[in-house]
Amino acid sequence: MALTAHDMSNMGRLAQLAANPQGVGRDEIYVAIASLFRAQGARLSERERQLMREILLKLSHDVEMAVRIALAERLADDEGAPIDLLLMLCDDRIEVARPVILRSRKLTDAEILKFVNDASADHQASVAARKNIGEPITEILARSEFETVLVTLVRNATARIGATAFETLVEKSRRIECLHGPLIQRRDLPPVLAIRMCDWVSDALKTHINANFRVDPAKTESAINEARYVVRAVPPAAAPTDSTDPTSRLVDKLHGAGQLKAGFLLRVLHQGQTDLFDLAFARLVNMEVNAFRLTFYQRGPRAVALACRAVGIDRAVFATVFNLSRQARSIPATISLDQRTEVENVFKAFSKTDALAILQAQSAAG
Repeated sequence: MALTAHDMSNMGRLAQLAANPQGVGRDEIYVAIASLFRAQGARLSERERQLMREILLKLSHDVEMAVRIALAERLADDEGAPIDLLLMLCDDRIEVARPVILRSRKLTDAEILKFVNDASADHQASVAARKNIGEPITEILARSEFETVLVTLVRNATARIGATAFETLVEKSRRIECLHGPLIQRRDLPPVLAIRMCDWVSDALKTHINANFRVDPAKTESAINEARYVVRAVPPAAAPTDSTDPTSRLVDKLHGAGQLKAGFLLRVLHQGQTDLFDLAFARLVNMEVNAFRLTFYQRGPRAVALACRAVGIDRAVFATVFNLSRQARSIPATISLDQRTEVENVFKAFSKTDALAILQAQSAAG
């Protein structure tokens, strides 16, 4: 339904008043235009919506903050509010933006993604405190350099934090002590990452980890000490295959303790320990290391996807594994459109058991 002549007349008059107030308060004009936008938003053409936005943005610099806050408070709980108007308020001072960011159900994750990456620390912290934010948002927030944002995110029990974001947060907790407690208290923190944190958290938190993540303390301590030695001391160029080598012993101990998991693979790959990555991955998929390398590095992206699926590496992390492993071996990390489709099919169609069986069959076929 189009705007009536009366509506168009009102909007034209409001636009004229915004340019030349003629004794009418800018606050009144701002509220009047916002109210018209709210009431007629669904009927406006794109040109009319643009005109409304331009008028409101121009006025917002001169309108009392109390007026803008009052509008934000009113629209935060209004499911009929135009998204353009909500996004404009989100881009205002944090005092104005906060109620909309925290409470508006009309504001979807897709809309938040439009501004969160470049937002201020206060705006990001408000997003981090919002209920039920999804993984694409938490992944961006986990990369923030603002401690308040990171702590707020980790303390938000309703935030859905994926494997990649947890990896980022745990690594940042090495230097940000205030993340230690909130991270360990999260029930969805992957156990392998909790164990990794034993390297730098307090004794009290180590006790909490051992008590709540069902880890054998003796095995954990042994595996951690071995990991410290290998990751810090073994040069990237080393390619141990002897079972008496410290790297092989580390893989054996982690496997025996039930701690040789996807998180460990991602960690050593990020640190450039490609040979340790190969040994650990080969052990997890029950393949001889040279056979694993032949399949993983020479059979294309589908083989990498099968290997990732077999050990529980998420689809969202596949690109990281593929790119970093190729870069380390000076292999082009290119994927065609058809290969991308094959990768997607692996994660959608195959269980971990099926992916493992197919990977091993490919290796045996030579």
